Amino acid sequence: MPGFGRRSSRSWGAAAVAAATALALVAPAAPAQAAGYASDKDKPDLTSILVGYRELWRPTNTKKLTGAVRDSSQLSWNDRVASWVNQHATKAQQFRALQDSRYLSSDGSGYDQSITLGDGLGQRLGALYVKGRLTGKLPLTSKLLNTTDGLVGDYVTTGSAKNTFGYPRPFLRSRTTSKRVSGDSASCAPSKINAKSLAKLRKKGKSWTTSKSNLRITRVPAAVDTTKTYASKNVSLDAGYGSKSMCTSGSFPSGHTRAAYAVGITLATLLPELAPSILARTSEAANNRLVLGVHYPLDVIGGRMAGEAAVAARWSDKVFRDKVLTPARTELVNYLQSACGAALATCIANDTPYANDPYQGAKIPRGSAQIVKNRTTALIAYTERLGYGFSATQKKGRAASVPSGADSLLRTAFPSLSTAQRNAVLAQTEIGSGHALDTTELHRKKKGPGSWQRLNLAAAMSATIEVKANGDVTVISVGGAPTVIRA
Repeated sequence: MPGFGRRSSRSWGAAAVAAATALALVAPAAPAQAAGYASDKDKPDLTSILVGYRELWRPTNTKKLTGAVRDSSQLSWNDRVASWVNQHATKAQQFRALQDSRYLSSDGSGYDQSITLGDGLGQRLGALYVKGRLTGKLPLTSKLLNTTDGLVGDYVTTGSAKNTFGYPRPFLRSRTTSKRVSGDSASCAPSKINAKSLAKLRKKGKSWTTSKSNLRITRVPAAVDTTKTYASKNVSLDAGYGSKSMCTSGSFPSGHTRAAYAVGITLATLLPELAPSILARTSEAANNRLVLGVHYPLDVIGGRMAGEAAVAARWSDKVFRDKVLTPARTELVNYLQSACGAALATCIANDTPYANDPYQGAKIPRGSAQIVKNRTTALIAYTERLGYGFSATQKKGRAASVPSGADSLLRTAFPSLSTAQRNAVLAQTEIGSGHALDTTELHRKKKGPGSWQRLNLAAAMSATIEVKANGDVTVISVGGAPTVIRA
């Protein structure tokens, strides 16, 4: 299980940070949008960011989702964790997973993850955030986060990457002669689309496979959300297993996870005081793709990496930052303070923080029960989901590999720090090298842009750091409010 990274006592000078970085990103804003932003064209190359997946799987026919297993150990663990989460999630967690799977309807009704992730703000602040979104009092925030057409929420998509890697989803049958599930599209018949390339991984006798060499996955039934928590009307919820768009599309990386992290990381940058809780809720939404049995942990890790790179690209765009992100932050903070009736710090202190118990106390393989009760446990759950217990596939102990532009994600948490100093915080809080999808080794040899897989934003955005007289930065602790101590 990856840890919190190296909380080294050594300081990182500007030169060291520069070297690490080299290894390694409605609408008053409408007029500016029409003119365009530099980041509109300079989008992250997801296929390049996720190239580490090729060490595990080599597709042969991406339309039929067939290929060759290159690392059976890693892909077997991928299977095991996906099945465990799907089989152990509580009924309440299944319902939350269905809620997080929603996108807005064509008429704009319903809700999406940019609304459901409001839970991460806390019990009262989360309710106020949702109310502000539903009543139109947060137009800049909505335009930014909406996962259908938001300036960050829909900034990058995973369709091209899915087509490139072509991996079959967990619920697909391994046997081509299996019967089609009643109600599924004809395109989803096992004779047409299946996981036959993974049959050898799924031999009977394992707790996560069936007697017919299928991955043990239970479909979560469709439901209707009558709670009116996130919408004024009842909302139909369906994971969409039997739809052509679901069963025939590649599993890696997860598009819903990309959207969740685009929203969650952006929210955390708008409200860095709540970053660990917001990001833990974001990781829950991503993990809910495993709860539904429509994705694997590697898909979720890849989706997180895509979301990180997307938000970093937007924050690195000065014009976009000044005209879109900063005004949205001002709008959101002012609204919450007005609705709460006190300063934001006071509202946070008096609120009940985000909480979650996805497996009713059961411990995930090589991990914990991922119960979240407060800021500390939020950080633990988030960190655990960065790696999902995968064993190292490459050399451990490599130097920090901070992607170019990632430092911009800390601009609001540490506004007084320089680029080099923010990179030092990221370097000292990231997880170790060598785990699935980590590109540290590849980029070390080819001087690439760094590894998005290793970033631990919940730790970095909650760090207490000491800045020495010469500008060197040392991370003292993580898990609190972002704090700078001047020596």
